[in-house]
Amino acid sequence: MIPIRLLVVDDHTLFRRGLISLLHEDARFQVVGEAADAGEAQRRAGELQPDLILLDNHLPGVSGIDALMDLHEAAPQARVLMLTVSEDERDLGAALRCGAQGYLLKTVDANTLAESIVRTMRDEAVVSPEMTGKLVSAYRAAAANDTSAAARAAPEVMAAPPVVVDAAQAQLAPGIVLSAREQEILAHIALGASNKEIARALAIAETTVKIHVQHILRKLKLGSRVQAAVYATVNSIVVD
Repeated sequence: MIPIRLLVVDDHTLFRRGLISLLHEDARFQVVGEAADAGEAQRRAGELQPDLILLDNHLPGVSGIDALMDLHEAAPQARVLMLTVSEDERDLGAALRCGAQGYLLKTVDANTLAESIVRTMRDEAVVSPEMTGKLVSAYRAAAANDTSAAARAAPEVMAAPPVVVDAAQAQLAPGIVLSAREQEILAHIALGASNKEIARALAIAETTVKIHVQHILRKLKLGSRVQAAVYATVNSIVVD
């Protein structure tokens, strides 16, 4: 397997070096570079074109979230996985809106971090389980702000609210029916489970899970697993 090429961005030298050392022990990964601030991260991303950037938010000068747009411009194909101490739902919501594929806390264990990197490369959005409730709060806050802004906007603007917030908060619309199996899978997605973990829990094939996830997103008109997790939490779809 071709190793996933990583760029590690963190201003704490000891943490950064320790993380790099840890990642070097896993043959699935190749750390191709490191950076201590947003400017250096942008330069290194442009030079190295990594597959994935592990990005801290609390950087000197420009925060990781504020650097996301420049990083995407420097390395358009790179996924970005936030790895931070911030449990603030505003940071979580801002990171996802600005293009981060996932948001992990630095309390995550090594195995979960490794699996989260792999899942991110599969285009699965990952969020630390303890942040799921805060993710709902972030979208609710965004919805409130959008509603307030819309009240002051022109009619044509009011007619087009952000799809992410509306879809994540809406109750299941009349005529849209999720099967019992789809609701089970949606509940597991809300817990942050991968397709493999869901397949193991429900004793079904991983390919079957993947097909169900596609159907769920299409039925609910959602664009990602993160939105599905928010939807499940808002609508109290939980594992029995």
